[in-house]
Amino acid sequence: MSGISAIGAYIPMYRLPREAFKQAWGTGGAGERSVASYDEDTTTMAVGAALDALNAGSREGVDAVFFGSTTPAYAEKQTASMIAVACDLPAGVRTVDFGGSLRAGTNALLAALDAVQAGSSRKALVVAAETRKGYPRSDFEQNLGDAAAAVMVTKSGAAVEVVESVSMSHEIVDVWRLDKDRFVRSWEDRFNITEGYEYAVKAGVKELLKKAKLTPAEISKAVVYGPDARNHAALVRSLGFDPAKQVQDGLFGTVGNTGAAHALLLLVAVLEQAKAGDRILVASYGDGCDALLLQVKQPPVKARAVSMHLAAKRTLASYDRFLLYRGIMETNPEQPSRVEPYAAATVTLRDQRYTLRLHAAKCNKCGTVTHPPQRVCYTCRAKDDFTEVRIADKPGSIFSYTRDNLAGGPEPPVVNCIVESDEGQCRLFCIMTDVDPMTVKIGARVEFTFRRMHEGGGFINYYWKVRPLLGG
Repeated sequence: MSGISAIGAYIPMYRLPREAFKQAWGTGGAGERSVASYDEDTTTMAVGAALDALNAGSREGVDAVFFGSTTPAYAEKQTASMIAVACDLPAGVRTVDFGGSLRAGTNALLAALDAVQAGSSRKALVVAAETRKGYPRSDFEQNLGDAAAAVMVTKSGAAVEVVESVSMSHEIVDVWRLDKDRFVRSWEDRFNITEGYEYAVKAGVKELLKKAKLTPAEISKAVVYGPDARNHAALVRSLGFDPAKQVQDGLFGTVGNTGAAHALLLLVAVLEQAKAGDRILVASYGDGCDALLLQVKQPPVKARAVSMHLAAKRTLASYDRFLLYRGIMETNPEQPSRVEPYAAATVTLRDQRYTLRLHAAKCNKCGTVTHPPQRVCYTCRAKDDFTEVRIADKPGSIFSYTRDNLAGGPEPPVVNCIVESDEGQCRLFCIMTDVDPMTVKIGARVEFTFRRMHEGGGFINYYWKVRPLLGG
């Protein structure tokens, strides 16, 4: 039976206290929400979550990448293929995107489970990510959050088996976005909850329990999507679950509602603490309900998952900075150095092995590692005698750095640095992110993180930056 063998997650480092919304608009709740930085989007967060799952388990044999989101970086271009390349997976991997619904994450999971069970895939990586925008001064603005989650689906050796599943469609115009909309729209809240969320999730969960011949009391942990803390609590109580003992915390006070990634993110959080024998119920919502019953045989392997990302955070300076990161407020577009962003699809294709995959060249004669790869080793002068090695998943140290106030960008000064990778002491130039520029020190431990660089040539240009090593 197909199931889950490894888990991963990615939560942006920045958090905005909801007190900031109260200061800006006079209304605000408690806690905080996660905020993707100016150089993050669903693609970069998905890569972070995928690498977390791959680092926990094994990348050997991965032959499919399924991605779910309602806010992909491109309206017409596949995200799953970019995830596969950035994670350095082989070209023969199957890549599929799911979208259009808040159930996109569980839609992707169910498709992966079916593919593995049927034998068309041996090992599928499922990733969901979200960066939805709410209108300024709306409840969505402060209730939504940004994050990504990933699970590895296998058949043999699955730590968590999927015992039963139910999918139910429910056509309703409650929450939506047209292709021209930047912000989430919604109908009247009471209608949305009673006729949409409550109706569909209750029907899906009850049908699943009936199919499995179980009562709510026999569920060890319930993972249930919710639009916000209040409506989530009301729903799980009405289903007969004990909120204190049986229901996974919805992360509304620490991360927010992460849309298509929310059910998977909560599932990863549950599986971090799961024990053999646990029965886990998962229910997502969006134009219907996907409900799954999972049986834990043993805890799945994990690396950072949710807990470490929750602990590693920085407080966003202000509500204005939040608007800047969301692309709602524009600052002076004229950079001091007048550098025009340049890009070419031909160059992107030609160089993707050492840009997107972040490969370096390791000399077969003397072991010198160089980035970008060089045909001639600058240590022993051997020509065309090297092996490509991946350095994206290796940490490193700051060898030297400078703070550049003329490079422009939303957060000057830009920290330009030379990083010495743990892979053969390879040195390469990088920009540092998620850091207070005045705290950077030579020798500081860093890790690579996949980020947006700029938009040029009409498309998004991605590359690797570095940030302080989590837990380092």
